[in-house]
Amino acid sequence: MTLPSDMTAIAIAVPGSPEVLTPVRQAPPVPGPADVLIRVAAAGVNGPDLAQRRGHYAPPPDASPLPGLEVAGEIVALGDAAAGFSIGDRVMALCNGGGYAEYVAVPSGQVLPIPQGWSMVEAAGLPETWFTVTQTLVMRAGLKPGMTVLVHGGAGGIGGAAIQICSIVGARAIAVVSSADKADYCEEIGAFATIDRTRENIADRVMELTGGHGADRVVDLVGGALAAVNIAASARGGHILQVSTLEGANATVPLRAMMARDLTLSGSTLRPQSAATKAAIAERIRSDFLPALATPDWTKPQVTTFPLEEAARAHAEMESRHHRGKLVLVTAFGAGENQS
Repeated sequence: MTLPSDMTAIAIAVPGSPEVLTPVRQAPPVPGPADVLIRVAAAGVNGPDLAQRRGHYAPPPDASPLPGLEVAGEIVALGDAAAGFSIGDRVMALCNGGGYAEYVAVPSGQVLPIPQGWSMVEAAGLPETWFTVTQTLVMRAGLKPGMTVLVHGGAGGIGGAAIQICSIVGARAIAVVSSADKADYCEEIGAFATIDRTRENIADRVMELTGGHGADRVVDLVGGALAAVNIAASARGGHILQVSTLEGANATVPLRAMMARDLTLSGSTLRPQSAATKAAIAERIRSDFLPALATPDWTKPQVTTFPLEEAARAHAEMESRHHRGKLVLVTAFGAGENQS
């Protein structure tokens, strides 16, 4: 296809509230030698996008300044060294930035085929969360069958990915939620049990559910005071994964309890990882998880859509923390894509 001379993209005018997200017209990106150029049907909205908009998560020097870390769409151009894909392929991808646009260039190692039975709109909500959980819970923390995993924010994007990856691996996820409808949603997508943080003691309930063993792994997006709760809820030899700090970047950590239980506490961010690391994560997803996602009876996460030009409204909705599943921005190209 002939590429247009310009495209719609969402820029961050100045750091601030959702209203600083501004539709602009600019030239499509030019793919590098190892890149593919994707005509975007839909782009997922994620916590790091909100942090970047606020001025707290600057893109790497070689990345697009536009927000957007995951997309799904159709390949329309290939760099000379891009391998494994063809023009016209329907794909989903982890971006280094620039996903809030009608076209985005992505290193080919960060691109995956859309699972059978998924629309591009549905698939747009997968890459950032599944890359994050695969990197941290699977590759770093060694998730194994039979483990119990405590998942904070279970009804969100990261939480939902963690629950479903546990299901595939053969681990049991306990989802922490804030309402009965979020508990129902987590159970629908595969949680073994749920804990309502508004009325239950998390650590005590974990011990009840595990017969006093505790959680072998903890996925925490909240931070702050939950650090001590996570330690109290952990099994001996457990691993606590800090993947975000929605309610506190600092914490008082009971070190003696952590030592007594032989615990590991690790933190990680995905965006600064090398292209080689991201490609390795993609290959792990391709081999271990995509076949399960393509099965006819797989329960897909809930997706709520907004037009690309209404990115500010999507950010406001995400900040309210009332949603379940993923929020996705849909371009004019993706507007005809019905969710399957």
